[in-house]
Amino acid sequence: MKAMGHTTRSAMRRSGCGGGSAAAWRRLRRRRRSLLAALLTSAAAAVFIAFSRPFGTSIGFADPYAVPSSRRTADLSPSRPPPSREASHATAFVSRPNSAATVVLSPLVAPSPSPNGDVDDTDSDYSSPDLKAAPLWTEVAANSTDTNVPPLFVEPLPSALGNYDATQVQSVSPELKMLPLQPLVTVPLTLTDQQLIYAKGEIDRAPFVYDDPELYAPLFRNVSVFKRSYELMESILKVYIYKDGPRPIFNRPELKGIYASEGWFMKLIRENKNFVVKDPNKAHLFYLPYSAHRLEQALYVLNSHNIQPLMIFLRNYVNEISVKYPFWNRTRGADHFLVACHDWGPYTTKWHHELRQNTIKALCNADVSEGVFIRGKDVSLPETSIRNPRRLLRDIGGKPASQRTILAFFAGQMHGRVRPILLQYWSGRDENIKIYGPLPKGVAKKMSYAEHMKSSKFCICPMGYEVNSPRIVEAIYYECVPVVIADNFVLPFEEVLDWHAFSVVIAEKDIANLKDILLRIPQSEYVTMQMNVKKLQKHFFWHAKPVKYDIFHMILHSIWFNRLNQIPADQ
Repeated sequence: MKAMGHTTRSAMRRSGCGGGSAAAWRRLRRRRRSLLAALLTSAAAAVFIAFSRPFGTSIGFADPYAVPSSRRTADLSPSRPPPSREASHATAFVSRPNSAATVVLSPLVAPSPSPNGDVDDTDSDYSSPDLKAAPLWTEVAANSTDTNVPPLFVEPLPSALGNYDATQVQSVSPELKMLPLQPLVTVPLTLTDQQLIYAKGEIDRAPFVYDDPELYAPLFRNVSVFKRSYELMESILKVYIYKDGPRPIFNRPELKGIYASEGWFMKLIRENKNFVVKDPNKAHLFYLPYSAHRLEQALYVLNSHNIQPLMIFLRNYVNEISVKYPFWNRTRGADHFLVACHDWGPYTTKWHHELRQNTIKALCNADVSEGVFIRGKDVSLPETSIRNPRRLLRDIGGKPASQRTILAFFAGQMHGRVRPILLQYWSGRDENIKIYGPLPKGVAKKMSYAEHMKSSKFCICPMGYEVNSPRIVEAIYYECVPVVIADNFVLPFEEVLDWHAFSVVIAEKDIANLKDILLRIPQSEYVTMQMNVKKLQKHFFWHAKPVKYDIFHMILHSIWFNRLNQIPADQ
């Protein structure tokens, strides 16, 4: 106490308060009380912010299937318009269950993890830890089991930290040495995030559609949901296209052949003024404009059976844009998408974990058994064979149902596991079932490949090397009911289309029962299915200038729809 008194008196003398007057003591006590009140006020404010922030509007994007969803208090009722550009930014508070309310604030530049978490990655020493992304304010929970903090919905950024071991986290930031691996991260809720939440709510409350002249309801799982989602896509969706990347792999569409879907989409999206924006801050989606087929042409060494150069190239490209721009790191690629029709499209993504797991991949090779295509997030891209880019709709149509005399038809190369079995059971076994390898010249002189499809009730569409086949779209063009034989294949636009209404799907093990399965379909049901195929055609047509509900818009809609699907229903 004597020491304290001496120190206080010394301070008073230095401040000019004198040595012992009562007035000077009172002034000093008042100053100390004011300082204490200020400190208490600041502490109370910090506690208030820490506890109140979780109950605001929140959004996050990464792995939406692994983390519990959250509660949301923002009012996004149907009567409210979509958030405007002038709207102020809210805050996204992202948490894991049972996280603490006590926080430590530390600036963190989140790294883009190397693909060493992927068992297929044999070159795991490549990483980009020295990113130039905008710093994030990371709130890291101290040890606590407070269950009152709501688990707000998904982790846009902590997913990477959660996958690192302790030494990796320590190498990211010295401040994190003693901190747990389940941080709370605060990221800004942007206007585009608010618009996505609004669109999700509007789709959930879609008004009933009962007689739309442009949409044939039996083709859809829920025509009301599709119509409302499509309307919102037209009015809200904005896409930014990266300009980075060498040609011809990037930004040079290929418009002819069986991989033309990726090229036509690239061409038409680049020309579109309604969806594409030059300012990436206004974008809801980011397009990686490369061609998987041109990637194969540029980098694959013939007969090498080695696609690692393609995988490394694509991995390096994504790491480059994640360093150059802040947009990838904000969501770990969850708002980015690619469109690839080459068979190798899925495999070339394997060496970048975020590209493989988070990015929306529109793939012709939509095989769920490979562990790359993720149902509900990725999109099954229709494989369309374009012979003449200047005549996209040539030779469309076929005979009416009553004049189709062939029960089932297939002709094609004998590759893959399914086609040889199909040929073994049905080649030359039945006059009503025409199953060939390559169509014999003698047969082709009497009736061409296209005429066979136009004269058949059912067109067999077996998988080749991969699950996809251009015959599905060809059958639709020729008004022939497609019969799909490809286990693990996700059918195009399955998010919105009801394939039972216009196609038959047969398991590979049931090929021997092909005729019995087809004959069990009543004639009246077949006529309805064939009519539905005709109604379906408009959704699979390419146009040099896109028209409403055509294949370009259907692809873009499925990407938009699956992006919204990453937002939990209660948001």
